[in-house]
Amino acid sequence: AFPTETVYGLGADAGSGDAVARIYAAKGRPSFNPLIVHVAELEAAKNLVIWSDQAEALASAFWPGPLTLVLPIKDGAPISKLVTAGLDTLAVRIPDAPLARRILAAFGGPVAAPSANQSGQISPVRAEHVLSGLGGKIEAVLDGGRCDVGLESSVLGLAEIPTLLRPGGITEDQISKVIGKRIAERHGGDAISAPGQLRSHYAPRATVRLNATEWSAGEARLGFGPVDCDISLSEQGDLAEAARNLFDALIQLDQTGAQVIAVSPIPQHGLGIAINDRLNRAAAERD
Repeated sequence: AFPTETVYGLGADAGSGDAVARIYAAKGRPSFNPLIVHVAELEAAKNLVIWSDQAEALASAFWPGPLTLVLPIKDGAPISKLVTAGLDTLAVRIPDAPLARRILAAFGGPVAAPSANQSGQISPVRAEHVLSGLGGKIEAVLDGGRCDVGLESSVLGLAEIPTLLRPGGITEDQISKVIGKRIAERHGGDAISAPGQLRSHYAPRATVRLNATEWSAGEARLGFGPVDCDISLSEQGDLAEAARNLFDALIQLDQTGAQVIAVSPIPQHGLGIAINDRLNRAAAERD
């Protein structure tokens, strides 16, 4: 496992079916849920997928960074079928974390890397989070400190109509400005076409109660803005700070043993869209 700017990733050679199978086994991840491939350089991405003018514009604007592009996979691309979960598309990005870039450059090939945690649980943003969830199941974890962004990458499908398949560290407005048009949003009933689309995901052991404007006795209190609480995502109401703190705070509150984590309302704009996406999945009925 290694740190990216978003969350810690569990990496394996994307061309080795055996190595990729070990990711699924360690995480308990369903095999229909595809993986993101990480590469060190733009040319490496272009060797794997059918590139487009939109992809070029987005890569120029946001790579390296927390944006994953889903494009048709090239015939003969050296990628295990387990990575794509049988789809004819591939999710690819260039991470921005220096340690991740050095690892990818040293390896010299594409690396499949979902979040380094048990499937469905809270994504890890510190090395100790990885060890508490996957200790004994993986070879090692490289400690790069806390992840800067704290939310997974935005995932954008570049079919005929660009579609936001998962909100994340790059906002919908930022993407729209680059490609010059509004982007579509994935419908909840659509088939799984990219990582991060399971209805119940990013979940603590505790039940999560959303949009709490008052607290009940015994609840762990996760605040936003100037409210009395156990942990604040951002006392100043800064959405970037809230995104960075979200998973770390959920893990801390879950470790208290509280049965319920109550969360203040989060504005539904900018990075708040991605934060609310994670909170809604954390609060969803468990599969």
